[in-house]
Amino acid sequence: MNNFKNKIEPVFSFLRKYQKWLLLVLLIALASIAFLDYYFSGYERRTFIFYNYEDGSVVLEERMLKRADSKENDLVMYAEETLMGPINTDSLPLFPKNTRLESLMYRDNIVYLNLSEDAAIAPSEGGDVYKNLKTFDSGIRRNFPYVSDIRFFIAGNAVSTDTDPK
Repeated sequence: MNNFKNKIEPVFSFLRKYQKWLLLVLLIALASIAFLDYYFSGYERRTFIFYNYEDGSVVLEERMLKRADSKENDLVMYAEETLMGPINTDSLPLFPKNTRLESLMYRDNIVYLNLSEDAAIAPSEGGDVYKNLKTFDSGIRRNFPYVSDIRFFIAGNAVSTDTDPK
């Protein structure tokens, strides 16, 4: 037992002497691994905006989405994820459950987004179609700063979010 203790003691003395450096090296190594994992995994953090059930306040959700090969495909993935609704059960969806993304086109920093006709009806959980489109608009602008304008269409018909219809 004494022989084992004599062999291990230099290791512990080395560790005590250089523990701060070892800790720093370990932290740098872990940070590097995390950065490389993030960079090579191809995922990006996106923020989604929904509303709280109880008071209607804005609720933010962050999700990791796979990076696409083009800006247009990034926008498509974001739009489809938004249409799926919130993960948090205390949040309201922006659109009815059956709403689909019919098409999305990104040209000259403008997004043309066509939703199915279900988007024209307020979700059964509550909400207002106009307010939900404005929220969808702000979510896109928040995540994609290169977008200068968003034009919404429901079943091929243009919908304006510039002025409140009320």
